[in-house]
Amino acid sequence: MTLLTREQHDAFWRDGYLMVEEAVTPAQLAALRAEIVAWVEESRAHAQPFGPPTIDGRPRFDMGSEHSATKPALRRINNPSDISDAYREVMADARTVDMVADLIGPDVKFHHCKINLKLSGAKTEVSYHQDFAYTPHTNDDVVTALLFLDDVDEDNGCLTVVPGSHKGPMLSLFDGERFTGGVAPTEEKQALAKSVPCLGKAGSVCLMHTKLLHGSAANRSDASRGLYICVYSAADAVPIARNPMPSLNEGRILRGQEARFARLTEGLVELPKQPKSASFFTVLGQDSKQAAE
Repeated sequence: MTLLTREQHDAFWRDGYLMVEEAVTPAQLAALRAEIVAWVEESRAHAQPFGPPTIDGRPRFDMGSEHSATKPALRRINNPSDISDAYREVMADARTVDMVADLIGPDVKFHHCKINLKLSGAKTEVSYHQDFAYTPHTNDDVVTALLFLDDVDEDNGCLTVVPGSHKGPMLSLFDGERFTGGVAPTEEKQALAKSVPCLGKAGSVCLMHTKLLHGSAANRSDASRGLYICVYSAADAVPIARNPMPSLNEGRILRGQEARFARLTEGLVELPKQPKSASFFTVLGQDSKQAAE
């Protein structure tokens, strides 16, 4: 039984994204938000990235350089499904996974997840990019589910997207030989002129095609803006670059069956430079908080 209507299915493939309300249960949303409150409180005691390390040895929790005990700027939790039952449940068993299966299934597997958090006063911005440039696969049946942990409006750093850009060319994230993590300034200016905001209540989800051009501005409000971001692929889409955020659950089949063959799409794929720091925000020029010498 499908969760998305034919109209929703067609809108996703036309525009490259789809907003759906009430994507998780109230109990699931409450559990996710409670974890955020606890992690933000824990971050007050730290002056640099911290936490149980990811499986590639990087800190789990990352804060912006403006972070302090009195004004936390926790901005990234890497693969929270590795350490939290609440986040693992939503990653694997929420209605969002069934929506993804409606779009690229029936066979769906997990790639990675993260939380991007913009607390009040945080300076975090996301330069325009296409996710496929970070996580290239043998085909582009890859969907990112961005679950709203808070009410999202145009003042608290909402996601902005360029409708239809998933059908266009892949844009380079390099400036010469330097990996910048974002498109060139001229291309970003053009993207901003065409972009639309993704707004909604907590519990809504934005289902986004991996090649959709998107970004977000800093939080200018007093309200937090958190996204739980899970990346899924068709079972026959095989990564051709190292996962920038390897997980204990990477490759886990969540719906349907494991693929026997990889499905290949012809073309050239620019390979990314994977971040070695706690989060890709440092690649974008936004330093992590570091303890004073």
